[in-house]
Amino acid sequence: MGKLKTGIFSGSFNPVHIGHLALANYLCEYEGLNEVWFMVSPQNPLKAENELWSDELRIKLVELSIGDYPHFRASDFEFHLPRPSYSVYTLEKLREVYPERDFYFIIGSDNWTCFDRWFQSERIIAENQLLIYPRSGHPVDETKLPPTVHLLHTPVLEISSTFIRQALSEGKDVRYFIHPNAWEYLRKVK
Repeated sequence: MGKLKTGIFSGSFNPVHIGHLALANYLCEYEGLNEVWFMVSPQNPLKAENELWSDELRIKLVELSIGDYPHFRASDFEFHLPRPSYSVYTLEKLREVYPERDFYFIIGSDNWTCFDRWFQSERIIAENQLLIYPRSGHPVDETKLPPTVHLLHTPVLEISSTFIRQALSEGKDVRYFIHPNAWEYLRKVK
């Protein structure tokens, strides 16, 4: 049997929403991934920390959202690595700890347009398979991608965690933008 094809969907998930879940579901059902790990990042080096919910809350919301779908896993792997959390080191450590898996790093086309700003971006591309999902306003020229980088043709759902946090701060009922289990939990704690 070949290695398990494991997608690493890394992000702050501040909070995780149905756009994240639908994309990961699509990757398992249509793009051949055996699993998608929601790698909750303790702090993105390119983002400000001021609006970041606690690590515990963000991982809890992912756990509640992925439920019993057998192809998803919530991961706090980066919580146990040195900070700041750089993707190149996370992917290196994953290959070391899980040699029975082939990892595919999942990023949005918005991140691809600034990927050269990522720490050791050339090494990430050289050592890993990347899957780029489309985001509105961030086209990718598929003909110019390195051999390890693949553009996906997934449905585009324009939902952002920023929108959800703003709506919650305004007392809006946005229950259909996040998983029902996460919504119920948030109603109790926020």
